[in-house]
Amino acid sequence: MPADSLRHHRPFLAFWSAQVMTAGGFQVLTVAIGWQMYTLTGSALDLGLTGLFEFLPRVLFMLQIGHVADKYERRLICALTKALQVAGALLLFAGSIGGWLNRETIFAVAFLLGTARAFEMPAMQALLPGIVPAPLLPTAVAAAASARQAAIIIAPAIGGFLYAVGPDLTYGLSALAYAIATGLMFALPQQKPQGGAQKATLDNLLAGIRFIRSRPDILGAISLDLFAVLLGGATALLPIFAKDILHTGPWGLGLLRSAPAVGAIAMSVWLAHHPLRHRVGRTMFAAVAAFGVATIVFGVSTQFWLSLAALVVLGAADMVSMVIRGTFVQLETPDTMRGRVSAVNGLFIGASNQLGEFESGVTAALFGPMLAVVLGGVGTLAVVVVWMRLFPTLAQRDTLH
Repeated sequence: MPADSLRHHRPFLAFWSAQVMTAGGFQVLTVAIGWQMYTLTGSALDLGLTGLFEFLPRVLFMLQIGHVADKYERRLICALTKALQVAGALLLFAGSIGGWLNRETIFAVAFLLGTARAFEMPAMQALLPGIVPAPLLPTAVAAAASARQAAIIIAPAIGGFLYAVGPDLTYGLSALAYAIATGLMFALPQQKPQGGAQKATLDNLLAGIRFIRSRPDILGAISLDLFAVLLGGATALLPIFAKDILHTGPWGLGLLRSAPAVGAIAMSVWLAHHPLRHRVGRTMFAAVAAFGVATIVFGVSTQFWLSLAALVVLGAADMVSMVIRGTFVQLETPDTMRGRVSAVNGLFIGASNQLGEFESGVTAALFGPMLAVVLGGVGTLAVVVVWMRLFPTLAQRDTLH
C-alpha cells in the first residue's frame, strides 16, 4: 500500500481533519487565555499556574485514563472528550461576553480542558494503528503530526488578531473548531480494544507502568522527552516575551506561538516522504540537543526575527523526536496495552508541557524570564548527556521496530 494512498483513505482523512480542528481550537484558546491572564494579573506565576491546573488531571486520573481507553469504544471516548472541550470554550465565551471572566474561572476551565485532553490523548493514539496498515504507521504518525502543526501555524496568528478585536471572538472560534472535530469522530470505524474488557483492578491499571519499566528503550524515550521539555519549555512565558521583551501586541504573541509549528510542519513533511529507517536513537538524541540550543538562543534574543527563527528550529527538532518516539512506542506495544501505555506516555508529555509551564512560571518569577529560559535550555543539554549514558541501547538503536 503506497504512502500516497493515505490521501484517499477516508477514515485517515477524517482522523487527520479532526486533528487539525482539535489542535486549531486549542491553540486559539491558548493564545487568548495566556494574553488575558497576563493582562488581568501581570503575573508570570499565574501563567505557570494555568499550566499546572491543566496538568493536574493527568495525575489525579492517571490510573483510570488508560483503563478507559483499553475498555471502552475509543471513537466514542474521543467524541465525548472533544465535546467537553466545546463546553470549556463556550464557558470562556460567556464569561467574556458577560464581563465576569476572572483568574479563578480561567483556572477552572484549564482544569476542565486538562481533564478532557487527558482522556482524549491515549484513545486518539490507540485509534491510529487500527485505521492504517502497520507498514504505513510511521508515515501516518508524521502526517497526523503535520496536521496538528499546520493548525498551530495558522491558529495562533488568527487567535492573536481576533483577540485584538475581542476575546469573545477567539473563544467562539475555538468552540466551533472543537464542535467540528467532535462530528468527525463519527466518520471513523468503531474500534473495540482487542482482548475484551477487564475489570478496573489496581493491578490492571498499573500494567502500563510495569510494561514501560520492562522495556528500557521505551522508558528512556518517553522520560527523555519528559525532562528535556520540562526544563526547556518556554511557551508559558511567551506572553511576557511578546509584551515586555520583544514589545509586540497579541498579534506578535500569535506569531511567536506559530513559529515552532512552521519548523515542525516543514520537518514532518520531510519525514513523511523520507521516513527515518536507521540510526534512529542517535537522531533522536541529536534532535533533543538541537531543541536545547534553540531554547538558549530564544532566551537571550531581544530581536523579534531572531526569536522567531529560534522557535522555528526548536519546532523542527521537537518534531523529529516526537515522530521517532511516537512511532517506536506504538510499534513496540501490543494493542491490548496501547491505551494504558499511552496514558502513562500522556502523563509524561503532560508533565513536560503543562508542568513545564508551571516550572517556567516559577523560575521566571524568581530569576526573570530570560534567565529562566536560558537555564532551561542548558538543563535540556545536560539531560541529553545523562540519558545517553543511562540508556545506551536506546542511543545505539538503529531501527524503529
